[in-house]
Amino acid sequence: MDLSKDEIARYSRQVILPQVGRAGQLRLKAAKVLCVGAGGLGSPAAMYLAAAGVGRIGIADADRVDLSNLQRQLLHGTPELGQLKTESACARLRAINPHVEVVLHPVRLTAANAAEIIEPYDIVLDGTDNLPTRFLVNDACVLLGKPNIYGAVFQFEGQASVFAPKLGGPCYRCLFPEPPQPGAAPNCAEAGVLGVVAGLVGCIQANEVLKLVLRTGRSLMGRLLLIDALEGQFRELRVRRDPACPVCGERPSIKTVQDLPSACAATSSVFPDGDELEVSVQQLAQALRDPNSAVVVLDVREPAEAEIAHIRGARLMPLSRIAAWAGSLAPEKTYFLHCKSGRRSLEAAEFLRQRGFRHVKSVRGGILAWAEEIDHSMPKY
Repeated sequence: MDLSKDEIARYSRQVILPQVGRAGQLRLKAAKVLCVGAGGLGSPAAMYLAAAGVGRIGIADADRVDLSNLQRQLLHGTPELGQLKTESACARLRAINPHVEVVLHPVRLTAANAAEIIEPYDIVLDGTDNLPTRFLVNDACVLLGKPNIYGAVFQFEGQASVFAPKLGGPCYRCLFPEPPQPGAAPNCAEAGVLGVVAGLVGCIQANEVLKLVLRTGRSLMGRLLLIDALEGQFRELRVRRDPACPVCGERPSIKTVQDLPSACAATSSVFPDGDELEVSVQQLAQALRDPNSAVVVLDVREPAEAEIAHIRGARLMPLSRIAAWAGSLAPEKTYFLHCKSGRRSLEAAEFLRQRGFRHVKSVRGGILAWAEEIDHSMPKY
């Protein structure tokens, strides 16, 4: 394997770097990197890896391009709306660099396919946006001996690290041994993120991949980089390998990849006494039309969300301040709670039920279902 005349010209600005050179560029050409997720993190990471000349880039993602993706997922554009993200990503990466082989995996990673998909690659870049897949990727990488380039974003904050027990470092479970209970983690679509933060973290992940392939620089292995984009601050925490880690420790209890329940999922919508905790948007609409209805509608979203779209007659009472506003409610009244998709309103309804409110219901599907089924003029976000 050698570099063509076109490749030498294309990569000339990095080939002249002493840390790269011709030998380093050939290592990049021979490298095989899997990007799990073609979203906010995977977009900048994959584009820079392709531009740098990584020979084979795998893209694993089962989703289709949605309008809400375009604020941060720069692999995709308006013309690709509705297209599989893997197909959109492939076209963009090949446009950046036709010398790169792009391998598509248009599926969601599960315990059944993770090992088969990950095994052919040298390095895995974790661009996932949910905790179950993040734990699954970590466990598969540890069991297969693959470095896991970690990244995560939340609103204006980001994290990045390199988890590679085979190279002597910790894994993700050394930092977070067990996933949170279902419903404890914020819904990824509802928490929000500034697009440029995903760009920052994705670029850092790509940089870590390139350093590993080139065998140069100081890796983030053993360090968790914390980014605060609002304050313009970067901090780092030391992460040590945990001898008691359930997957990479001295006596591991996890020896196969396992699927985990969604950490972003809501908890049960039925109480132990069999009382259904949810109502449909049709039932909400009927209650709002009925002049004799005593139902009070509570919107548990944040004020910025209510500015985008709101249901007439609903009182804004954000879930983040539920302990403060709950005391102003009358336990004997009937309340319909709604949020964006139904997760937060279920959480709020359960909170109130546990405090003696017996006539509380969560609106299934939230304002997204309202826009889909009741008010078609309402914007979605």
